Amino acid sequence: MLGMGDKPQADANLIKDATEASFMADVIEASREVPVIVDFWATWCGPCKTLGPMLESAVTAAKGKVRMVKVDVDQNQRIAGQLRIQSIPTVYAFWQGQPVDGFQGAVPASELKAFIERVSALAGDGGLAEAIQAAEDMLTEGAAADAAETFAAILGEEPENAVAYAGLARAHLALGDLDQAEALIAAAPAPVAKSKELDAARAQLELARQAANAGPEAELRAAVEADPNDHQARFDLAAALLAAGNQKEAVDELLELFRRDREWNEGAAKTQLFTIFEALKPQDPIVLAGRRRLSSMIFA
Repeated sequence: MLGMGDKPQADANLIKDATEASFMADVIEASREVPVIVDFWATWCGPCKTLGPMLESAVTAAKGKVRMVKVDVDQNQRIAGQLRIQSIPTVYAFWQGQPVDGFQGAVPASELKAFIERVSALAGDGGLAEAIQAAEDMLTEGAAADAAETFAAILGEEPENAVAYAGLARAHLALGDLDQAEALIAAAPAPVAKSKELDAARAQLELARQAANAGPEAELRAAVEADPNDHQARFDLAAALLAAGNQKEAVDELLELFRRDREWNEGAAKTQLFTIFEALKPQDPIVLAGRRRLSSMIFA
């Protein structure tokens, strides 16, 4: 399970040179906690000089999900003999004390990346999925401050985790801190900025801004009843309903507005509907029914 206060492993612990005396501790025992990649090499081996640095770079990029141990076969002939190393470079991956994967010779960078990802996955995600679900549950239960703290801790472990990043923004929205949520969304790292999770947080921020300026629901409802073609009043009523947490009725009003005049205010009803659909979960019944009804009107 993820330890929220844990520090990422230092590079010195990620990559080590092993000897016959340290092999048991550095590889066999260490692999019971995290996968360990063992690079068998020698100073006279040309391909080793290319593969070794590539491996080190990939292991460092994995940020503690895998470790690397380098074994000079000339200096550690007994280990090489026990593992039947017949040519170098040879790379083995150890997990739970056993060799579970490996390859011989130099390989392309794409193959090496796939190997590292495959080995890293052996230990799961370090508890991140469980931590994210726990934070989501806190948010659902109204414990937004606790959720924000948990999402922030997850980002300390994995700064480009889009789900946690968007979750932190949503937690700030739930706390009513719209400016902080907006600043967080604007500062998202590139891999997160284009994610569907952050798109949803952006949509929720937009709806929250609108909700802050929503008019009185009762007055707007009376205006719509008095004049069903008062499109602005109907649009504003939908915003007031959203502010009250009544997404289904808000969607109904926007669909009715679209039915009456799909081009009103440059298609504002359709745009607002898509914003709501993006803010909610894709499988939300409100989204599924709303998209279905909207499509039937568009293609009627």
